[in-house]
Amino acid sequence: MRPGPVRLRHGTATSGLEPSGSPDRTTGWSPSLRAKAPGMRPGPSRSRARMLPPVEEIEIAIRWRDVDNYGHVNNAVYLTYLEECRDRWVRRTLGEDVGFVIVRVAIDFRRELSLEDGSVTVACSGTGYGRSSIRTAETIRAKAGWLAAESESVIVAHDAGSRTSRPITDRERSALDAAIEADRGSVRASGGSRDRT
Repeated sequence: MRPGPVRLRHGTATSGLEPSGSPDRTTGWSPSLRAKAPGMRPGPSRSRARMLPPVEEIEIAIRWRDVDNYGHVNNAVYLTYLEECRDRWVRRTLGEDVGFVIVRVAIDFRRELSLEDGSVTVACSGTGYGRSSIRTAETIRAKAGWLAAESESVIVAHDAGSRTSRPITDRERSALDAAIEADRGSVRASGGSRDRT
């Protein structure tokens, strides 16, 4: 069976996008991210309640090659699913010509996926940024709706010429502020439900 095309849905909100750990109610950061990123700041005008909706959501067919000898989707494939959605979020938010590299991914596997699940829905939202880095939160859900995995990622703006990090530009900061605010707005519109099933 050939997988269908990846379908992209902008600005849709689903429940369950809450990174691991108990969040700090003033910043919305998990304890692990707060400890590892002391110089970073949360996105603009964080509300008291943690609202991390998906702005980018894609459906990806589970392929035969994604499944390992145990009969479930291999753990490394989850990272590929997350990367596809995160890359689309970056391109939608900042444009096609920006370079970012992944420097951190923390993933919690909640339930195994198999070929019989058919497809997954991957969601990504921006949660904040620093001088050169952006934080995102992501989920992977089975076609049936249950949560398979959730993650927090940090990506860094990359200068291809020097092969080092670079500061986020003022234009990129404005775009990130708007995207992070829109992320929160889509959850408020959907009632802000979250679950950890």
